[in-house]
Amino acid sequence: MTGFASLIMVNIDCAEPPALAAFYSEVLGWDVTHSEDEYAMISDGGTSIGFGQLPGYTAPTWPEGPTPKQFHLDFYVDDLADAEERALKLGATKPGHQPGGDRYVVLLDPAGHPFCACLRG
Repeated sequence: MTGFASLIMVNIDCAEPPALAAFYSEVLGWDVTHSEDEYAMISDGGTSIGFGQLPGYTAPTWPEGPTPKQFHLDFYVDDLADAEERALKLGATKPGHQPGGDRYVVLLDPAGHPFCACLRG
């Protein structure tokens, strides 16, 4: 199927854009291309993720609760245990609810957004 648009960027609300940009920069190996208190961005040269400061930001609750998640990111990894360990060292946390079995793990970024490390293949 041929679309009429190409994804260039995703923007994520948070309290501390530079900190979240630095976290995902390390996770993905992308460059931080912009970093100010109100907004930061990372890019691989083709696609970008932006992080915008939202006054009164409240982290989503996982898997359910008063602040539902609005999105989550999925990343392929070659070694699930290694990816989990590295993300935790960067400031991610691992919630108790893990619906993925042995194919993926749910983690929370430093701002509380859930993301999944998914075993490649």
